[in-house]
Amino acid sequence: MTSDSAPPEPASVSAERRLEEVEIKLAYTEDLIDELNLALYRQQQQIDALIGQVAALRQQAPEAGGAPRSPQDDLPPHY
Repeated sequence: MTSDSAPPEPASVSAERRLEEVEIKLAYTEDLIDELNLALYRQQQQIDALIGQVAALRQQAPEAGGAPRSPQDDLPPHY
């Protein structure tokens, strides 16, 4: 240790400082949890909307048991 170091703090001051630091960290953690919950909620809404869109597309698509398509069906009419 050097002779320039600060004198040790009394135990009560040190405990108060540590308690204050923990309270600050707790406040930041609570804010972060709120932000993450909101992001999760929005993502779940998007997932639900996409599930609905996929279900609608499946209803529009022809059944898999139908006749298989010929590659010639995809050719432009001038061929």
